[in-house]
Amino acid sequence: MAEVVGIRFKENGKIYYFDPDSKTFSKGEKVIVETVRGIECGEIASANHTVAEEEIRHPLKKIIRGANAEDTKIVETNRKKEAEAFAFCEKKVQQLGLDMKLVEVECTFDGSKMLFYFTSDDRVDFRELVKILASQYRTRIEMRQIGVRDVSKMIGGLGICGRPFCCSQFLDDFHPVSIKMAKEQGLSLNPSKISGTCGRLLCCLKYEQDSYEYLAKITPRVGSIVDTREGRGTVTESNLLTGMIKVSLERRPEAIPTEFFRKEVKLVKRQKFNDENAEDTAEE
Repeated sequence: MAEVVGIRFKENGKIYYFDPDSKTFSKGEKVIVETVRGIECGEIASANHTVAEEEIRHPLKKIIRGANAEDTKIVETNRKKEAEAFAFCEKKVQQLGLDMKLVEVECTFDGSKMLFYFTSDDRVDFRELVKILASQYRTRIEMRQIGVRDVSKMIGGLGICGRPFCCSQFLDDFHPVSIKMAKEQGLSLNPSKISGTCGRLLCCLKYEQDSYEYLAKITPRVGSIVDTREGRGTVTESNLLTGMIKVSLERRPEAIPTEFFRKEVKLVKRQKFNDENAEDTAEE
């Protein structure tokens, strides 16, 4: 086991582990650390705690120090510089006629690098743009092409549920999502019903999947043979969330199916899940 602190560099961004170097830090505290991008100012997302060695990516870098008032001023200055650089870059993109959409600009804490995030349907020759930006800001320039899910996480918005995007609120990272998940959760396979504003499959399909898999194990599927207090029958309808199932009884095949709670029936023969019509494709 090793003692670590979790640090986040963006709001709702991924949490990275650092060595507290025998110091104690509180959640929400600003600290200065060394990263692969250089010196950065981050926020403590999880205070001192221990984790298993296999969860750590070695070498684990130490926190340099807590942030002071001067560091806070530098961060504020960088935010203003990012806004100015965004407007300047957008203007140059239009002048150069580049088929790209600028999404966000980041300036590292020590000012050694500026990162420009953009989207485009094709590859973009931005060499001339980089020369202009490097000449304007006298620092290293990096252009990064990102996907639609990353754009949604950066700029935020409202999902089809009416709530803010999960990716911009609490999801640290993206996980593969598949059509098979939607079918197992009993959802319509209409793309417009199971896709987010970004056009990709809903992220919530993934983080709800474990619960649906558990409920599917303890709830008889449609077509399964079960014994009930009123006799044996076949499941005609099953609701995983409520646990209510409808059973067509063998002794009353023409009658309306009787409703039972899943704990009130005993499984005799389980119907295998048929996913032949579901294309098991995943989205990163």
